Amino acid sequence: MRQEIVIFLGPSLDREHAHEIIDATFLPPAKRGDLSLAAENGARVIGLIDGVFFQECAVGHREILDALRNGVRVIGASSMGALRAAELDVLGMEGVGEIYQAYKSGTLVSDDEVALVFDPDNYHALSEPLVNIRHSIQLAVNKKVIDQKVADIILAEARSLYFPERTWDQIMTSINGQIDEDENSRFLTFVRAEGGDLKQEDAIKALIRIREVAKDLGILT
Repeated sequence: MRQEIVIFLGPSLDREHAHEIIDATFLPPAKRGDLSLAAENGARVIGLIDGVFFQECAVGHREILDALRNGVRVIGASSMGALRAAELDVLGMEGVGEIYQAYKSGTLVSDDEVALVFDPDNYHALSEPLVNIRHSIQLAVNKKVIDQKVADIILAEARSLYFPERTWDQIMTSINGQIDEDENSRFLTFVRAEGGDLKQEDAIKALIRIREVAKDLGILT
Protein backbone atom coordinates (compact mmCIF):
# COMPACT_ATOMS: atom_id res chain seq x y z
CA MET A 1 0.00 0.00 0.00
CA ARG A 2 1.17 3.51 -0.70
CA GLN A 3 1.78 5.32 2.58
CA GLU A 4 1.91 8.65 0.72
CA ILE A 5 -1.82 8.29 0.01
CA VAL A 6 -3.98 7.70 3.09
CA ILE A 7 -7.75 7.45 2.88
CA PHE A 8 -10.13 7.18 5.81
CA LEU A 9 -12.96 4.99 4.59
CA GLY A 10 -15.73 3.02 6.24
CA PRO A 11 -19.37 2.40 5.32
CA SER A 12 -19.48 4.81 2.37
CA LEU A 13 -17.75 2.34 0.04
CA ASP A 14 -16.46 -1.21 0.36
CA ARG A 15 -12.69 -1.65 0.40
CA GLU A 16 -12.58 -4.05 -2.55
CA HIS A 17 -14.19 -1.47 -4.81
CA ALA A 18 -11.97 1.26 -3.40
CA HIS A 19 -8.78 -0.72 -4.10
CA GLU A 20 -9.89 -1.12 -7.72
CA ILE A 21 -9.92 2.66 -8.09
CA ILE A 22 -6.67 3.60 -6.34
CA ASP A 23 -3.61 2.04 -4.75
CA ALA A 24 -3.62 3.64 -1.31
CA THR A 25 -3.47 2.95 2.41
CA PHE A 26 -7.07 2.66 3.60
CA LEU A 27 -7.76 3.28 7.28
CA PRO A 28 -10.99 3.05 9.33
CA PRO A 29 -13.27 6.07 9.84
CA ALA A 30 -11.18 8.86 11.27
CA LYS A 31 -11.33 10.05 14.84
CA ARG A 32 -9.59 13.00 16.51
CA GLY A 33 -5.84 12.80 15.95
CA ASP A 34 -5.86 10.22 13.15
CA LEU A 35 -5.33 12.76 10.40
CA SER A 36 -2.43 14.34 12.27
CA LEU A 37 -0.83 10.93 12.69
CA ALA A 38 -1.18 10.18 8.98
CA ALA A 39 0.50 13.46 8.09
CA GLU A 40 3.31 12.82 10.59
CA ASN A 41 3.85 9.38 9.05
CA GLY A 42 4.50 10.84 5.62
CA ALA A 43 1.15 11.10 3.89
CA ARG A 44 1.22 13.61 1.04
CA VAL A 45 -2.43 13.16 0.07
CA ILE A 46 -5.16 12.45 2.61
CA GLY A 47 -8.70 11.51 1.69
CA LEU A 48 -11.22 12.09 4.45
CA ILE A 49 -14.40 10.25 3.57
CA ASP A 50 -15.74 8.59 6.73
CA GLY A 51 -15.21 9.65 10.32
CA VAL A 52 -16.70 9.03 13.73
CA PHE A 53 -19.44 11.35 14.96
CA PHE A 54 -20.72 10.40 18.38
CA GLN A 55 -18.70 7.34 19.45
CA GLU A 56 -15.43 9.30 19.93
CA CYS A 57 -14.11 12.80 19.30
CA ALA A 58 -14.48 13.75 15.64
CA VAL A 59 -11.66 14.89 13.38
CA GLY A 60 -10.65 18.39 14.42
CA HIS A 61 -10.37 21.44 12.20
CA ARG A 62 -6.93 22.24 13.59
CA GLU A 63 -5.37 18.94 12.53
CA ILE A 64 -6.66 19.42 9.00
CA LEU A 65 -5.28 22.97 8.90
CA ASP A 66 -1.94 21.78 10.28
CA ALA A 67 -1.71 19.18 7.51
CA LEU A 68 -2.57 21.77 4.87
CA ARG A 69 0.06 24.17 6.21
CA ASN A 70 2.62 21.37 5.93
CA GLY A 71 1.84 20.87 2.25
CA VAL A 72 -0.45 17.86 2.52
CA ARG A 73 -3.35 17.80 0.07
CA VAL A 74 -6.54 17.03 1.98
CA ILE A 75 -9.64 16.00 0.03
CA GLY A 76 -13.04 15.41 1.63
CA ALA A 77 -16.32 13.93 0.49
CA SER A 78 -19.39 11.87 1.28
CA SER A 79 -19.63 11.98 5.06
CA MET A 80 -17.36 13.61 7.65
CA GLY A 81 -15.15 14.60 4.73
CA ALA A 82 -17.96 16.56 3.11
CA LEU A 83 -18.72 18.37 6.36
CA ARG A 84 -15.12 19.39 7.00
CA ALA A 85 -14.49 20.37 3.38
CA ALA A 86 -17.51 22.67 3.37
CA GLU A 87 -16.11 24.37 6.47
CA LEU A 88 -12.46 24.52 5.39
CA ASP A 89 -12.37 24.75 1.60
CA VAL A 90 -11.60 28.47 1.78
CA LEU A 91 -8.47 27.51 3.74
CA GLY A 92 -7.24 24.89 1.28
CA MET A 93 -9.17 21.67 1.85
CA GLU A 94 -10.77 20.35 -1.32
CA GLY A 95 -14.37 19.12 -1.38
CA VAL A 96 -15.84 16.68 -3.88
CA GLY A 97 -19.36 15.54 -4.67
CA GLU A 98 -23.00 16.44 -4.21
CA ILE A 99 -23.08 16.14 -0.43
CA TYR A 100 -20.15 18.52 -0.08
CA GLN A 101 -21.91 20.96 -2.43
CA ALA A 102 -25.12 20.69 -0.42
CA TYR A 103 -23.32 21.55 2.81
CA LYS A 104 -21.40 24.33 1.09
CA SER A 105 -24.59 25.92 -0.25
CA GLY A 106 -26.44 25.56 3.04
CA THR A 107 -28.98 23.11 1.62
CA LEU A 108 -27.75 20.71 4.31
CA VAL A 109 -26.63 22.01 7.69
CA SER A 110 -26.77 19.21 10.25
CA ASP A 111 -24.26 16.43 10.95
CA ASP A 112 -27.33 14.25 11.38
CA GLU A 113 -27.79 14.15 7.60
CA VAL A 114 -24.80 11.84 7.10
CA ALA A 115 -24.73 10.03 10.45
CA LEU A 116 -25.34 6.28 10.61
CA VAL A 117 -24.35 3.23 12.63
CA PHE A 118 -22.12 0.55 11.17
CA ASP A 119 -20.62 -2.80 12.02
CA PRO A 120 -17.17 -2.08 13.50
CA ASP A 121 -15.74 -5.28 12.06
CA ASN A 122 -16.65 -4.88 8.40
CA TYR A 123 -17.98 -1.29 8.28
CA HIS A 124 -21.29 -2.38 6.76
CA ALA A 125 -23.98 0.24 7.35
CA LEU A 126 -26.67 -0.80 9.85
CA SER A 127 -28.86 2.25 9.34
CA GLU A 128 -29.64 4.63 6.49
CA PRO A 129 -28.13 8.12 6.48
CA LEU A 130 -30.73 10.82 6.00
CA VAL A 131 -28.95 12.17 2.95
CA ASN A 132 -29.45 8.81 1.21
CA ILE A 133 -33.05 8.64 2.36
CA ARG A 134 -33.73 12.05 0.81
CA HIS A 135 -32.02 10.93 -2.40
CA SER A 136 -33.98 7.68 -2.69
CA ILE A 137 -37.29 9.40 -1.98
CA GLN A 138 -36.59 11.93 -4.72
CA LEU A 139 -35.72 9.14 -7.16
CA ALA A 140 -39.05 7.48 -6.33
CA VAL A 141 -40.91 10.74 -6.98
CA ASN A 142 -39.06 11.26 -10.28
CA LYS A 143 -40.04 7.76 -11.41
CA LYS A 144 -43.62 8.28 -10.21
CA VAL A 145 -43.46 5.43 -7.73
CA ILE A 146 -44.91 7.82 -5.14
CA ASP A 147 -46.27 11.36 -5.27
CA GLN A 148 -44.91 14.37 -3.41
CA LYS A 149 -47.46 14.09 -0.60
CA VAL A 150 -46.33 10.54 0.21
CA ALA A 151 -42.69 11.60 -0.18
CA ASP A 152 -43.17 14.33 2.42
CA ILE A 153 -44.74 11.85 4.86
CA ILE A 154 -41.86 9.39 4.48
CA LEU A 155 -39.19 12.06 4.87
CA ALA A 156 -40.89 13.60 7.91
CA GLU A 157 -40.99 10.20 9.61
CA ALA A 158 -37.34 9.52 8.78
CA ARG A 159 -36.29 12.88 10.20
CA SER A 160 -38.23 12.23 13.40
CA LEU A 161 -36.27 9.04 14.14
CA TYR A 162 -32.93 9.00 15.96
CA PHE A 163 -30.24 8.20 13.39
CA PRO A 164 -29.49 4.60 14.55
CA GLU A 165 -33.18 3.78 14.07
CA ARG A 166 -33.32 4.95 10.46
CA THR A 167 -33.85 1.78 8.48
CA TRP A 168 -36.33 1.47 5.66
CA ASP A 169 -38.29 -1.19 7.53
CA GLN A 170 -38.55 1.01 10.62
CA ILE A 171 -39.52 4.09 8.65
CA MET A 172 -42.20 2.38 6.63
CA THR A 173 -43.57 0.52 9.66
CA SER A 174 -43.81 3.81 11.55
CA ILE A 175 -45.99 5.42 8.87
CA ASN A 176 -48.54 2.60 8.74
CA GLY A 177 -51.95 4.22 8.48
CA GLN A 178 -50.60 7.43 6.95
CA ILE A 179 -50.29 5.96 3.46
CA ASP A 180 -52.06 2.95 2.01
CA GLU A 181 -50.50 -0.52 2.04
CA ASP A 182 -50.02 -0.66 -1.72
CA GLU A 183 -48.01 2.59 -1.70
CA ASN A 184 -45.98 1.36 1.25
CA SER A 185 -45.19 -1.95 -0.44
CA ARG A 186 -44.49 -0.34 -3.82
CA PHE A 187 -42.06 2.15 -2.34
CA LEU A 188 -40.21 -0.49 -0.29
CA THR A 189 -39.84 -2.68 -3.36
CA PHE A 190 -38.49 0.25 -5.35
CA VAL A 191 -36.03 1.46 -2.74
CA ARG A 192 -34.58 -2.02 -2.16
CA ALA A 193 -34.03 -2.54 -5.88
CA GLU A 194 -33.31 0.96 -7.16
CA GLY A 195 -32.72 3.22 -4.16
CA GLY A 196 -29.77 5.53 -4.55
CA ASP A 197 -26.61 5.69 -2.45
CA LEU A 198 -25.37 9.26 -2.68
CA LYS A 199 -22.62 8.68 -0.12
CA GLN A 200 -21.20 5.85 -2.18
CA GLU A 201 -21.39 7.88 -5.38
CA ASP A 202 -19.50 10.76 -3.75
CA ALA A 203 -16.90 8.41 -2.24
CA ILE A 204 -16.15 7.06 -5.71
CA LYS A 205 -15.83 10.60 -7.09
CA ALA A 206 -13.43 11.43 -4.25
CA LEU A 207 -11.21 8.41 -4.93
CA ILE A 208 -11.03 9.32 -8.60
CA ARG A 209 -10.07 12.89 -7.67
CA ILE A 210 -7.46 11.66 -5.17
CA ARG A 211 -5.97 9.49 -7.90
CA GLU A 212 -5.75 12.54 -10.20
CA VAL A 213 -4.03 14.60 -7.50
CA ALA A 214 -1.58 11.79 -6.73
CA LYS A 215 -0.67 11.55 -10.40
CA ASP A 216 -0.12 15.30 -10.59
CA LEU A 217 2.23 15.03 -7.60
CA GLY A 218 4.13 12.14 -9.19
CA ILE A 219 3.07 9.66 -6.51
CA LEU A 220 1.16 7.54 -9.03
CA THR A 221 1.92 7.06 -12.69
